[in-house]
Amino acid sequence: MERSQWWSPEELRGLQTARLRTFLSSVQQRVPFYRRLFADIRFQPSCLTSLQELASLPFLSKDIIRAHTDDLKAEGARGLTRSNTGGSTGEPLIFFVSKQRTSHDVAAKWRATRWWQLDIGDPEVVVWGSPVELQAQDWLRFLRDRLLRTHLLPAFEMSPRRLDEFVDTITRLRPRMMFGYPSALALIAQHAERRGISMADLGIQVVFVTAERLFDHQRKLIESTFQCRVANGYGGRDAGFIAHECPDGGMHITAEDVIVEVVNPEGQVLPPGKAGEVVVTHLATEEFPFIRYRTADVAILDENLCPCGRGLPLLKEIQGRATDFIVATDGTVMHGLALIYVVRDVEGVQNFQIMQEERDHIRVQLVTGSDFDERSIESMRAGIRKRLGSGVDVSFERVRHISPSPSGKYRYVMSKVAPPVG
Repeated sequence: MERSQWWSPEELRGLQTARLRTFLSSVQQRVPFYRRLFADIRFQPSCLTSLQELASLPFLSKDIIRAHTDDLKAEGARGLTRSNTGGSTGEPLIFFVSKQRTSHDVAAKWRATRWWQLDIGDPEVVVWGSPVELQAQDWLRFLRDRLLRTHLLPAFEMSPRRLDEFVDTITRLRPRMMFGYPSALALIAQHAERRGISMADLGIQVVFVTAERLFDHQRKLIESTFQCRVANGYGGRDAGFIAHECPDGGMHITAEDVIVEVVNPEGQVLPPGKAGEVVVTHLATEEFPFIRYRTADVAILDENLCPCGRGLPLLKEIQGRATDFIVATDGTVMHGLALIYVVRDVEGVQNFQIMQEERDHIRVQLVTGSDFDERSIESMRAGIRKRLGSGVDVSFERVRHISPSPSGKYRYVMSKVAPPVG
């Protein structure tokens, strides 16, 4: 991967095509679900000559995985690890991961880390909320963390007391890099700023963020507090390590292992520059295949290459989850940023979460400080109605702090009525 990242786009597409043909041939032989599917649609992997032919295969959805979990396991597979998504936007997805896939994803992560002049063994603080990591506190996990010099902070609880502890730990450890959810790291930065604690001279070189949409205000806050760059990453426990930002700003797709398509609501593949649902084929998942897997994420592919000189394809923009989009009373679909801007910059608002319960009902949770003016409630209500419709019921609830989802992730806006993107 250190070598292939510098290949030309044509060479990388050739690699992808060859690997895709081998991958699909193995899946045809070993995976009952796809053996039947390929026979039904008369698809012969050994005859595949281009990446475009992938579009002839049907999509893989979470519902299909739930209904056919056993038949998606390769015959003779050994050492599969049960995994699951956090279920922050619905029912968790249970699936299985092989050692091959894990090794490929980890290799992609460390290659991207090296882009920032950091490597395995450099001190790291991880702010995370996955039960898989947090519950695996056995001696092997302890030894691995000691060897890799990684310190884990749980992102489940972001109360003022815990934030004090996190700031103290980071100050004491002086890591060279940090990794975690952008919302959690922004809250830590905001808390240190409020407490008047300087984090600028700790020697942190870069903060890697992933698993949520990175907003501009979060990037600015984290960079100003820790006096370092923020590197965005995109991927998931289910879809794998998809893309990572390099110092020149390009969101490079891990093309050696991942084929990314962007599709419209009718399922048609879109060209670069058009926004649609991200569909992923992971070439290191032979023992539990992810083929044309619908992520429910919305993004745009870039037709240009990065100035850094790597031939890896780029994501131009990651717009968020389908549930980050809201629906106005007239049916207009818009990104949740339309509401975030109404609430975020109001003086005295320290944190918030906006939930669209129904098309005509918005519920807003607010964490406020002593400088909050109660009259701001009406101005925020008016701003939300201006965007969604004058008849929308907007209720506000004051809370002491807003807890993340069971996975540790946090979203500023969620909609229960947004239509699927794909």
